Amino acid sequence: AGKSRFALQTLPAQDYPKMSVVEGEGVHFSVPQKTFRALLAQVSYAMAQQDIRYYLNGLLMIAEGKLLRMVATDGHRLGYIAAGLEVDLPRTDVILPRKTVLELNRQLSDTDEPVEITLAANQIVFRFGATELISKLIDGKFPDYRRVIPRGGDKNVSIAHDVFKQSLQRVAILSNEKLRGVFLNFSADSL
Repeated sequence: AGKSRFALQTLPAQDYPKMSVVEGEGVHFSVPQKTFRALLAQVSYAMAQQDIRYYLNGLLMIAEGKLLRMVATDGHRLGYIAAGLEVDLPRTDVILPRKTVLELNRQLSDTDEPVEITLAANQIVFRFGATELISKLIDGKFPDYRRVIPRGGDKNVSIAHDVFKQSLQRVAILSNEKLRGVFLNFSADSL
């Protein structure tokens, strides 16, 4: 290019990793994009970022019966959400990598157009619009999240969502940067 000359290091195209999934294998289902995106957004905050326990650096997705559950934890906090499916599926547990979850959150739109999901062996395929996203899955055993969630508590509290959220935002200014922890002190008619 004019007086400039460059020599670039390259690799052969045939060495590029192949990420194809054999059609007809695995579990297939579809969910509206806005629903799937909302589910991801509700739990992705709890994923670990660079934990040595590699299985925490992702999101557990469980498809079973007519229910889709998502769970994420970094060992300090846990996010859990469930939504109904239109099809009846055999139990399938997979751990989506953090990068895949963040990319899906970025690319999915708030429409009722479906995102078709195929789970096969150690890969997952998402098809929506003109996009096909193929990702490897994290191989590992996600901790039993059900043991961590308290059962049969004798104290139930109802509070207005907006009021509680605003209160948390105010006290979060002074909390630890990493964990953003706050203490909740309950008394007869106040929190």
